[in-house]
Amino acid sequence: MNTFEQLYIDGNWINSQGGDTLDVINPATAEVYATVPSANKQDVELAVAAAKRAFGEWSVQPTAVRAAMINAIADGMEARKDELIESIVGSMGCPISIAEDIQVQGSIDALRSFAVLAPEMDKQETFDSHIVLSEAVGVCVLINPWNYPLSQLVGKLGPALAAGCTVVVKPAEQTPLQDLILADIINQTPLPKGVFNLLTGVGSQIGEVLCSHPDVDMVSFTGSTQAGIKVAQSAAPTVKRVCQELGGKSPFIIAPGADLNAAVRYGVEDIMINTGQSCNALARMLVPAEQLKDVERIAISVANEWQLGDPRDIDTNMGPLSSHLQQSRVLAYIEKGIAEGATLLCGGTDVAKELSKGAYVAPTIFSNVSNDMTIAQEEIFGPVLCIIPYDDIEQAIAIANDTQFGLSSAVYAAERKSAIEIAKKLRAGQCYLQGAYFNSDAPFGGYKQSGNGREWGLDGLKEYTETKALLIDTEAK
Repeated sequence: MNTFEQLYIDGNWINSQGGDTLDVINPATAEVYATVPSANKQDVELAVAAAKRAFGEWSVQPTAVRAAMINAIADGMEARKDELIESIVGSMGCPISIAEDIQVQGSIDALRSFAVLAPEMDKQETFDSHIVLSEAVGVCVLINPWNYPLSQLVGKLGPALAAGCTVVVKPAEQTPLQDLILADIINQTPLPKGVFNLLTGVGSQIGEVLCSHPDVDMVSFTGSTQAGIKVAQSAAPTVKRVCQELGGKSPFIIAPGADLNAAVRYGVEDIMINTGQSCNALARMLVPAEQLKDVERIAISVANEWQLGDPRDIDTNMGPLSSHLQQSRVLAYIEKGIAEGATLLCGGTDVAKELSKGAYVAPTIFSNVSNDMTIAQEEIFGPVLCIIPYDDIEQAIAIANDTQFGLSSAVYAAERKSAIEIAKKLRAGQCYLQGAYFNSDAPFGGYKQSGNGREWGLDGLKEYTETKALLIDTEAK
């Protein structure tokens, strides 16, 4: 068992003011994998104060210095990549066969992209009567989820550092270990004290204190829509900026004439990767009604390629869900889908006896789903696909948009031009065309109840800035 005894505040490892600890459970075995400190309100005060003190010095550093610091952190992550992979495999059950690529190396590469973007802060627009420039927003609280714990941290920390902000980081209680490793990496760099502060602990105990703190200028939160509402409510009295990436129930339209084998494979693999625990997962596959039987046959075949098992086994490509609580939620949705009359093609509520201790759920596909069913409207966050038939493309677009969410979407058509025309009619922050994959250079964020603001790329950097106008008296010297 791994034991971490201290929090990282103001450039030092210190004991929590309360002394409480938090167990991190391995979801594949249900055993305690690690123990970490559980921060309290006094720890929050120390961390925010440290970030506030450090802001003045850090925010005026040349962008070249900030870029170099980001790259130094990325170098440290490269050197300790195996530790980062192990922390994610052990705490959330991501199979080791995919953890390096989708969880760790992609995060390191993405962090470096913000070093490249840092010089954008030097740019200004000059007009006859005024100058427009950007400055760091201030002290930022970064609250991260458990499904892509390192990637989500990088997507917030990278632009915050590039812009000149200071941060207090709060990882999910299920997956805090990679953040602790990162704090140790940062401790080996010359990053000024107080720029990066880390509090491990329980969101229900310190989340409101962080979000409502008067010395915090911005909160960036990734998680459920319900939790996001509470974050916004806590932040509202101090009128701080809130950037949120929340829930999704993303549609995938397979248009008439599309390469059916390629399109269905793409859709099934998308919902199965990371055991379906992706906020932008293409959970609703909309298919031409006349091709439903062919779609079902292909989908079952692809789903059978996903093998549940020990995440440390190189042949495993689907591990457990992040916790037994999440397992119970997903199983309840599967039972609901059966009760509502959807056709269960594969999967369901049973798993092999040898996996019964872990938080496993089999790859599950429902067909003949109507969009008003619970499983088509609510975010399941597990390896559960809903296949919805449609009669014509206009109906498909209407079904795709008939949701409270708008985080992501996808279209597979006979050709890119047709896919683009359909995509323009979808109410979602991203649309993946013809089998495209996630790109950390592209802005990411949602419409409707999927959140506000954007992460990644130049738009992600801008979230951590304020716009200042310098007004000029054109007749004065």
